[in-house]
Amino acid sequence: MQIKIDFTKSAQDNADDYYKKAKRLAQKKLGAEKAIKMLEKRMASSVPAPAKNTAGLRKMVSTQKEWYEKFHWFFTSDGMLAVGGRDARQNELLNSRHFENGDLFFHANIFGASAVILKNGERADAKAKEETAQFAACYSSAWKESLPIVDVYAMKREQVSKSTAMGAISTGSFVMKGEREWYRGITLSLVFFVKEGRLNAVPEMCFYRMKEKGGASDSYVLVKEGRVTKSDAAKSICRALGYGSADIVMQQLPAGAFSVNARL
Repeated sequence: MQIKIDFTKSAQDNADDYYKKAKRLAQKKLGAEKAIKMLEKRMASSVPAPAKNTAGLRKMVSTQKEWYEKFHWFFTSDGMLAVGGRDARQNELLNSRHFENGDLFFHANIFGASAVILKNGERADAKAKEETAQFAACYSSAWKESLPIVDVYAMKREQVSKSTAMGAISTGSFVMKGEREWYRGITLSLVFFVKEGRLNAVPEMCFYRMKEKGGASDSYVLVKEGRVTKSDAAKSICRALGYGSADIVMQQLPAGAFSVNARL
């Protein structure tokens, strides 16, 4: 160790200088230690505890959309899932990815309609099939053309294909083979309601059956063909239900004009 001594000062003065320097260094060290402890405490408080982090993850997962929410969809009054395409591309996607053996294919008997798949539809009872038929009727060009009723048919997986003897057909079009199961004179009417923060659009007959079982909201909006524009209808539905996104309502409405009857 090397020690510098100021020869112009006495031994006592040099000792006093070193004592003062040592004291200042000790104070700096103490300050640095306090700063380190404060920093460690802040870092520890900013990291969530494992239990809280897990809860946050569960919350994040629970808010993720289900695969069917990018389509038109509803659950029948007995809990079966029905999914319909919003356009020709989605009709094609439903047929190629989500239409499986045991499902039923529903389509309004009119040019321009949603392809609606009732999952496990071959096991469905008459009520679930009727509800799905009304859903298919609503999401067809019948609404835009102001038709009060339209016929709907249902077919099995093996009866619906994409090819003919002449080759493949256009996007959203299908080849039907064999007997069809018909639902005649289906009326066009949907009910909108909010359940657990999620907007639901279901066929009218489905909603009233749900209410009988106590599984539907007391606040709802009945929508039928009318003269109100789509954007104005969406705003009316949002106001009636206290729902925040007119864009999401617009996505669930068919093409056409509407009458909106709120029941609160």
